[in-house]
Amino acid sequence: MMRQTVATTKFIQRLMMIVMMISPLYGMSEKIRPLLPMPQSVAWKTGYYQVKHIVCVRTKGEVSTTDRQTLTALLSDWDVRRIDFDSKENIAITISCNKEMKLPSSSLEGYRIVIDKRGVNIEARAGKGVFYALQTLRQLGGSDGKLPYCDITDYPSFRWRGYLVDVGRNFQSMQVLKQQIDQMGRYKLNVFHFHFTEDIAWRLISKKYPGLTDSANMERWKGKYYTVDDMQQLIRYCRDRHIQLVPEIDMPGHSAAFRRYFKTDMQSDSGIAIIKELVKEFATTYPGLPYLHIGGDEVKIHNQAFLPMMTKWTEDLDLKTIGWEPGGNLQPHTIRQLWMGGPQAITNDSPFEVIDSKHLYINHMDPLETVTTLFYRELGGQSSENEKLMGATLCSWPDRAVHHERDVFHQNAVYPALLTFAERSWRGGGDFEWRSNIKTDVKGLTQFAEFEKRLLQHKRLYFKDLIFPYYAQSGQKWMLYGPVENKGDLSMVLKNEATGKFTALKKIGEFYGGTIVLRHWWADLVKGAIDRPLENSTVYAVSKVWSEKGGNQSFWIGFNDLSRSYASDSPNLGTWDDRMSKIWVNGREVLPPNWQHAGQKGNLELPLVDEGYSYRSPSIVLLEKGWNTVVLKLPVGKLKGKDWQNPLKWMFTCLPIEKE
Repeated sequence: MMRQTVATTKFIQRLMMIVMMISPLYGMSEKIRPLLPMPQSVAWKTGYYQVKHIVCVRTKGEVSTTDRQTLTALLSDWDVRRIDFDSKENIAITISCNKEMKLPSSSLEGYRIVIDKRGVNIEARAGKGVFYALQTLRQLGGSDGKLPYCDITDYPSFRWRGYLVDVGRNFQSMQVLKQQIDQMGRYKLNVFHFHFTEDIAWRLISKKYPGLTDSANMERWKGKYYTVDDMQQLIRYCRDRHIQLVPEIDMPGHSAAFRRYFKTDMQSDSGIAIIKELVKEFATTYPGLPYLHIGGDEVKIHNQAFLPMMTKWTEDLDLKTIGWEPGGNLQPHTIRQLWMGGPQAITNDSPFEVIDSKHLYINHMDPLETVTTLFYRELGGQSSENEKLMGATLCSWPDRAVHHERDVFHQNAVYPALLTFAERSWRGGGDFEWRSNIKTDVKGLTQFAEFEKRLLQHKRLYFKDLIFPYYAQSGQKWMLYGPVENKGDLSMVLKNEATGKFTALKKIGEFYGGTIVLRHWWADLVKGAIDRPLENSTVYAVSKVWSEKGGNQSFWIGFNDLSRSYASDSPNLGTWDDRMSKIWVNGREVLPPNWQHAGQKGNLELPLVDEGYSYRSPSIVLLEKGWNTVVLKLPVGKLKGKDWQNPLKWMFTCLPIEKE
């Protein structure tokens, strides 16, 4: 046991040294604030500038009233009692907006911050850059306004950094939408994709057809919709944070609510006349929006004239069109939003402008896997934008009904995903190959650990009152053993398997993380831990968990991440999953929860309640003082699910978590 302790300690020391060496914070003699997304270039200096109770601010160029208000709110958090704008003496903060300023990027979102003993100097090409500089300044000052001396040059790698919210299936209140938009602005995302029409419900009021949003025409969240004032509020709220709201009126698919009310299909002559009226009403009610997403996906196009006709109609109303790809017969000048298929490198030779949303659906991801996948994910197969690759949109599609809007955030790692995607879409980079597990090479592991440290610091600093289902996982080390042939008998038992002493079994390899995916349900697209998994086999995973005093410890434990887009079945009573997975700690079996809906046949209208580890009470495990041995048994039969609603994702989650 002492040998294990020493080896583990040496590993942790080595890992932390590498984390320090690659971290932009390395070399600072005092503790400073974490930045996220990390700017493109940071030069740290020795010393701090302390913001005083009275601050004089000088602005040059077109610094908007909104930007002044943003700065005022920021300074008030630092106990500043008085702010003098455009003062000529004792200047503490200077903000210059100059289109001609030099940056390595031509982006109007770029900025530069210099902090030294004289104070803060911000330069930007446009108001967007000023706003983003202030978001970085907010992080630099933390809660006390003690600003480290530094020189920051920053700009985005992608011009389109979007986040989609589906409110057609599950309504979200204005308060919750604004909370998400607030976080988008703080982390430099700039497109809010608002998906408000669906089969379930049409959720934006029409003045001409108010019955479209009547409760009788909705299948969930009956009577919940957005008024004209709500929509105008959202547009303004986004605009004040330099976020472009992109509305989606999905056509001709995902339109059962339209069909129920009007008693006609969108592609019929009468349906076309009505949808034209609705689009025109939208354009005239909410003028100035540059885009309308017209959908086009998951529907049989029996009227080939429909999408070309609606595209022309929409663009004649001064709205540029975006559509899903693959989808219907979109026009060549319509922007494509990619959603299906494997990794693809978008080059300037692409026939279309492109927004990437492939494998960016967080409802399909385990909450811990979410951060891993997004951290390593290259967007559009490129490290940065080009003429045809605009960027990417992260999507929240919780198709399954929920009891309460907060359940969306418990079941999906919305905010951990948002911050990780913000880092990747701002900084660029990533790997062309999609992956679900933390890299095991030193560089890949330490880069993830450095980001995770910043992510968790932001969780503690800025998300105390919000749902943030994520805990540190990069230090959790696993050894996989096997496979052992089970001949289809998932209950097959090896002698002394609960001890974890598998000296006779082959080592598959070392892995890190709270969630390890052995084989993804999209195994041909997403890399898992086992290169060539075998059906009718059993794999074992072994780890060590340290306890300073011993006693009860909370764990996240799970063996089957249910996508929030499938009508997946609930586990049977007395089992963790239908593969007969098991877990032992120090030889004692950890029993599965007493499932509330044990054995329930999957149904999209039946909300999940405890099927996933992130939205049920943690498992309580008795630990001994010192090192504890954790053993997981992971059998599998056929390498496919029992039906398409229950796909096979051969995986496990096991992670000790701290109390909050």
